[in-house]
Amino acid sequence: MKILLDECITQRFKIHLTDFEVFTVIELGLSGIKNGKLMTYCAENNFDILLTIDKNLMYQQNLDKYAVTIVVLNCFNSKIEELVIFLPSFRLQLNKFRKNTAYIIDK
Repeated sequence: MKILLDECITQRFKIHLTDFEVFTVIELGLSGIKNGKLMTYCAENNFDILLTIDKNLMYQQNLDKYAVTIVVLNCFNSKIEELVIFLPSFRLQLNKFRKNTAYIIDK
């Protein structure tokens, strides 16, 4: 599974997802790119999931246009200590995710 970490998620979160192919917006040189272009990039480069904490993303874009799953961690900040709390719930729901759909993950 190929995952892109949005720039609002600390890059340090990547080490907690070693069983996936994970990239960050920053390491791909996509910092500052608008959400629509980012989602297009994900679809064109075969990303399965765009992982974010940006709760507005799923309301700002027409998800039917992008063959990618948006996963929003229902977190208020990008501190690694906060983000890791969502990992068990994320992993439990992973097999239920569908493209062109957004999911909010709670603790």
